[in-house]
Amino acid sequence: MPPKKAVEQKKTLLGRPGNNLKIGIVGLPNVGKSSFFNALSNTDLGKSANFPYATIDPEEARIPVPDERFDWLVKTYKPSSVVPAFLTCIDIAGLTAGASTGAGLGNAFLSHVRAVDGIFQVVRAFDDADIIHVEGEVNPIRDMEVIQTELRLKDIEWVEKHLDNLKKTSRSLSPNSMAGKQKLEEIATVEKILKTITVDEKDVRKVDWNNKEVDIVNSLSLLTAKPVTYLVNLSEKDYIRKKNKWLAKIKAWIDTNNPGDPLIPFSVALEERLSQLDDAGKAEALKEAGTTGALPKITQAGYSSLELIRYFTCGPDEVRAWTIRKGLKAPQAAGVIHSDFENKFVCGEIMSYDDLKEHGSESAVKAAGKLRQQGKPYEMIDGDIAYWKSG
Repeated sequence: MPPKKAVEQKKTLLGRPGNNLKIGIVGLPNVGKSSFFNALSNTDLGKSANFPYATIDPEEARIPVPDERFDWLVKTYKPSSVVPAFLTCIDIAGLTAGASTGAGLGNAFLSHVRAVDGIFQVVRAFDDADIIHVEGEVNPIRDMEVIQTELRLKDIEWVEKHLDNLKKTSRSLSPNSMAGKQKLEEIATVEKILKTITVDEKDVRKVDWNNKEVDIVNSLSLLTAKPVTYLVNLSEKDYIRKKNKWLAKIKAWIDTNNPGDPLIPFSVALEERLSQLDDAGKAEALKEAGTTGALPKITQAGYSSLELIRYFTCGPDEVRAWTIRKGLKAPQAAGVIHSDFENKFVCGEIMSYDDLKEHGSESAVKAAGKLRQQGKPYEMIDGDIAYWKSG
């Protein structure tokens, strides 16, 4: 008999499970975080000001995620209501050197970072005599090192405390008992986490953890386990001409310290100016400048960094994008709409967006045999169009 095929174990994702995940804007004071948040959310909630700690309490906004597929579905169905996918974004006050030990309201700010699921790290790469820098001069490499150091130091403190507690509670357990063995496994994993951020000097998200280890990492809500997207704030002139003395150095630093993390140059000054204009005015201003805005790309990058995907429900009443975490099964995806859809799940009638666009209508998709009935084991794919049946 041929050997049985090994069942490939599904990889557990780093981070909090859930569909309502949040991304926080992090950086040193006066690098453009609140102005970026205002432009991104088209508000002035962030109260940008030219002094450190102008933002103390985090502000929150839901940002529509641009999607050409959604736009096409809206044009095709012409519904009376449309609801795009959203990215929840939090404006967090500036971190400073010493934040991990409480300097500059550091404890409050780091608790706000702990409460989000991903990070937009804003780095300033332009000089402006009118905008003070908390460290005296503009140096984005130093700024990135300050933030990385502070997040790691807080994680080290957190992990050491947790490890001490684990060792204390393990003393009363027999090492040969099931509970004792589990506790020893957990201690070994936590020691590995501590080695990662101290001896190896790596962020936790940069290690290929197995599923058991991921469960333990996730239980600790570590700051360096959160995905990071680096946003380099350039002057409007540098952004338009795509030249800046710091960009290559920043890219090299990321490649050395956190390889694979996305880097997106943008200009807060340009985005702020555009945010004051209507759609026609924006298009005209961008055409005149010979450039494109970066906010759609940034929003999509943040959404993807959280391992979020979307599926659609479509009809004459409403076209809606539903945000779910990658790897979610059909019943749980249906449950995002209503818990009854999950609890009384029967099946889903599902077609792909690509099939609908190719064939032009639902009836044509059905005639081509591309409308599929999927049961409980079905794992949702980004761009699915779903109709749920429940008992």
